[in-house]
Amino acid sequence: MGSMKLFYSPDYVAAAESFDTTRKAGWIAESLERSPIAGADIVAPEPLTFEQLATVHDPAYVRAVRTGKPLDLAQSQNFNWDPGMWRAVTASNGGVLAATRAAMSDGVSGSLSSGLHHAQRDRGASFCTFNGLVVAAKTVLSEGAQSVLIIDLDAHCGGGTHLLIAGDDDHAGDERIRQLDVGVNVLDAYWMSGKNTLDIIRESDRYLPTIESRLAELDGSFDVCIYNAGMDPDERCAVGGKVGITASMLCRREQMVFSWARDHKVPIAFVMAGGYAGGALSRDELVKLHRMTIETAAQL
Repeated sequence: MGSMKLFYSPDYVAAAESFDTTRKAGWIAESLERSPIAGADIVAPEPLTFEQLATVHDPAYVRAVRTGKPLDLAQSQNFNWDPGMWRAVTASNGGVLAATRAAMSDGVSGSLSSGLHHAQRDRGASFCTFNGLVVAAKTVLSEGAQSVLIIDLDAHCGGGTHLLIAGDDDHAGDERIRQLDVGVNVLDAYWMSGKNTLDIIRESDRYLPTIESRLAELDGSFDVCIYNAGMDPDERCAVGGKVGITASMLCRREQMVFSWARDHKVPIAFVMAGGYAGGALSRDELVKLHRMTIETAAQL
């Protein structure tokens, strides 16, 4: 059995803004250097190009992130803009596409990317600059895939992803992309459409059963699954955490998702998504949570 490719480069943390979304990949990479996970090999991805991003995002918005002009648009994800921002987001979003392609050939892959699922066509939102989940999905569809599943288990809803999949008056939706979204916070909630599902968990004891039942509703007719593996549902996380959702529950969640992919022979690519240090959740404990995803995936 070959090693699992895990995509990361120092460019992921090239932005001057210091926040978990812009720094976390580096913390995890440093942890992996000190204490490697068997079967996971770090590989640097190719950054996304302007043209690749413009297949999903408005070119005027992509240009704003590249140049910083207009500044309010370049900072619409709530980060201060600097020239390193472009290098960071193109590398990190490139990692999502690289992991998706690698999963389709190897069975499983991942990227230390986060800050994706709130980004909309013409602007960023809630610490998400570009939506690499949809860029990766649409790219592999253009390369011959027939169907892509996006599983989003961040604490917050993936409203940006939903908007980009559903389409609007000027852009057609893509029914070949299916979204399974289970959150614990109403931020970025949306109306469901078609086969896409959104569950917002009010009681922590419904969290795992809901995920299990949603997975059970799916067949294996997907060319690839892209998994937004947020760790912010953890009760210790001040940004999105749900009382009663523990690290052991999140470990079980990872086993459920990757077992589903293995049992249905669906290639799966994962990214890190939400998870924020502070208060009851230390940086080391946050890194440990994200390592659970990598460890579970590598065991495939």
